[in-house]
Amino acid sequence: MKYVMMYGLLLCGLGAFAQKAAPTPAKADTTKKPVAVQPYSKIVPASARKQNGVFTVVYNDNKYYFEIPDSLFNRYFLVVTRYTGTPSGNVSMGGEETNEQTVYFEKASGNKVFMRGVVYRNDSADSTQAIYKSLKVSNVNPIAAAFDIKAINTADKRTVIDVTDLFKKDNPVMSISSKDKGISKVGSIADDRSFIEKIAAYPMNIEARTTKTYTSTSSSLYAAQVAGAITYSFNVSMVLLPKEPMKKRFFDERVGYFANRYTLFNENSQRTQTQDYVQRYRLEPKPEDVDKYNKGILVEPKKPIVYYIDPATPKKWRPYLIAGVNDWQKAFEKAGFKNAIMAKEWPEGDSTMSLEDARFSVIRYMASETPNAYGPRISDPRSGEIMESHVVWYHNVMKLVHNWYMIQAGAIDPRARKMEFDDELMGELIRFVSSHEIGHTIGLRHNMGASSQTPVEKLRDKKWVEANGHTVSIMDYARFNYVAQPEDHISKEGIYPRIGAYDKWAIQWGYKVFPGEQNEEQEHKLLNKLAVDSLTRNPRLWFGGEGKNEDPRSQAEDLSDNVTRANEYGIKNLKRVVAMLPQWTREEGDQYDNLKELHKAAVSQFSRYVDHVAKNIVGRYITNKSVEQSGAVYTAIPKQRTKEAIRFIGRHVFEAPLWLYPDNITNKLGTKVADDILDQQSRYINTLVAPTYLYNLQMMALTTRKNYPVAEYLNDVKREIWKPFGKNELANSMRRSLQRSYVEKLQFIINPKQVKEGWIKSNAQRDDTRLTVLEHTKKLRAEVKAMAAKNPKYAAHYNDIVHEINKILHEQNKL
Repeated sequence: MKYVMMYGLLLCGLGAFAQKAAPTPAKADTTKKPVAVQPYSKIVPASARKQNGVFTVVYNDNKYYFEIPDSLFNRYFLVVTRYTGTPSGNVSMGGEETNEQTVYFEKASGNKVFMRGVVYRNDSADSTQAIYKSLKVSNVNPIAAAFDIKAINTADKRTVIDVTDLFKKDNPVMSISSKDKGISKVGSIADDRSFIEKIAAYPMNIEARTTKTYTSTSSSLYAAQVAGAITYSFNVSMVLLPKEPMKKRFFDERVGYFANRYTLFNENSQRTQTQDYVQRYRLEPKPEDVDKYNKGILVEPKKPIVYYIDPATPKKWRPYLIAGVNDWQKAFEKAGFKNAIMAKEWPEGDSTMSLEDARFSVIRYMASETPNAYGPRISDPRSGEIMESHVVWYHNVMKLVHNWYMIQAGAIDPRARKMEFDDELMGELIRFVSSHEIGHTIGLRHNMGASSQTPVEKLRDKKWVEANGHTVSIMDYARFNYVAQPEDHISKEGIYPRIGAYDKWAIQWGYKVFPGEQNEEQEHKLLNKLAVDSLTRNPRLWFGGEGKNEDPRSQAEDLSDNVTRANEYGIKNLKRVVAMLPQWTREEGDQYDNLKELHKAAVSQFSRYVDHVAKNIVGRYITNKSVEQSGAVYTAIPKQRTKEAIRFIGRHVFEAPLWLYPDNITNKLGTKVADDILDQQSRYINTLVAPTYLYNLQMMALTTRKNYPVAEYLNDVKREIWKPFGKNELANSMRRSLQRSYVEKLQFIINPKQVKEGWIKSNAQRDDTRLTVLEHTKKLRAEVKAMAAKNPKYAAHYNDIVHEINKILHEQNKL
């Protein structure tokens, strides 16, 4: 098919414009006399400091110059700006990206050089179409900066421009993004407090370190409050993109890759179309190995993917970070390559190598309190080709994985029962984090649905789980096997995440090289067949997305195909862990800070378990499919699964979870137990009786095969709330509060403010749902009257409830 493609890349501060397919020299303002070009020796004397690279960088008389070869005019550079230092309290941290743009330099008349920002890229399969000409004349790239030509290096055919102000001052290409400026309320730049630290040249990139100070009115940044200004330090990378872009690979929603988006214009089509292309490394067999590769023989790639370990990394952790990278080798074997990916220690004695050189991907170590790690990529926006990556590993990620492991695995692994893990255990946890982040750098998104493909009882099957792992993807937030019980005797092989079946399949789909000279559309057909065949044979290869939709199978940090049953096991283990926290967190001289931190982690884990289950009440299963695959894309959650979820919440939330707050913890921390539990109960009753929840259930009952009427649902919820009181008066008090809250929620649906004002905003209050709630409330009144007669001890409470319901019904009769 003949078409024209237009790629939209948002440039912060430049807006959305369009670029000609082949940039042509621009015309400068001819009304002004051109600036005189100086002799080269005057601008670049023999005493000037020079560094050769993609451009020659010259430093002379406190100014920086670029010598741009003629061959690199109109060549695309990806400019990535990252923070290297931020003010205290800033949302972003050192190492994080703030800006990414594509630029090119072009010569203009009047002895000028323009730097244009690329915001649309036209990539034409057939430039003879009339629509192509329309795009060409209507899409002009903005001029981001203009430079006078200072001199010409005639010997090397290089043009000299002064770039001091480009890097020192504020501009939309090499500074804070407009979004970040808004968050930190950044104002104008202070020239007297902004400077260039250094600019260095490498074979395919320029690296600049700068410090910039801005005025700020932020109330959240201490520096802005004290000085009215905030100072950042930046690293700016200008990476030369390939002259010929790599062949694109169409994105497929059934496989989780990061992607770049294009808009397709085709005069033979009646509409524009969007098309996404995945981000991946350029991995190809060597020319002499193509025949072997096509026969299915594993071959080494022409250029393997290599990650280096930052020499600042503590030596004892380096082997584990390396192992986390090398673990991906078996995945790339599915794509036909051996030794395709590897990690090495940085050769510290080699002065020809630099951590900032874009030819090298590095796992950077940050001595930061941030408990995190992440794996960004620099990719060619024209094709999705990953140019390089810097995985950022913060020192305090060890605190994060320590707390996860103690809380989730402490019941089944004795090694997890102390505040300072042995190096071997911590190393293994670092290895798992390394593997996950490397997955991102090679193009893979999170697959939060991966863990749902493991049957819950298999997680307790020692032989099975140790052989297969507890999730099919390292790209899930599956963390650790919290389902396994102490009596199952599961070893570490059945506790940690690992490279799984989905990861191998995803790498095969993204990196397999097909024989012949197929174009992108022909290759797309082959990939679609691969996806259909693979998913038909093995449905466990399902990509569940980032966990942001309504599908309860796709959630962060859950496990198994039945999260309600899985989290029953999880709570059993959590009870064991909470009981032992005072002992496990004990360290000499500690004033219960450890206990406070880990108890908070335990409470969060408990809430996470309940949240996982609650998502099964209102939602749908979503399984992306092509037309070649049978079955529905959207299916209702089974009614029985929803009923199980309601009973789970009744058992573990509406029955006050006092076990989570034992005296030997709360009397050390001063925890307000009743407040904490009431907050939890209030949150879930607000969810279960929310108007939107009830409306969605009503619509499901009418439009799907899930025959679960709202009346039946409310009776199930009521059954969990209106249970008999027990012997514990604190729990009884909280249940009475819960029952009052339940009646308040019914009041909101029956007599909303909008009804009194003569109009209704909520669908749940406009349709039959309100009538159902009204009838439910009338029946509840009769039941509560009976409770008052049978339980004289609590008659005052029940009679008060009846009184409140009468007020609700009386108010309703006035409408």
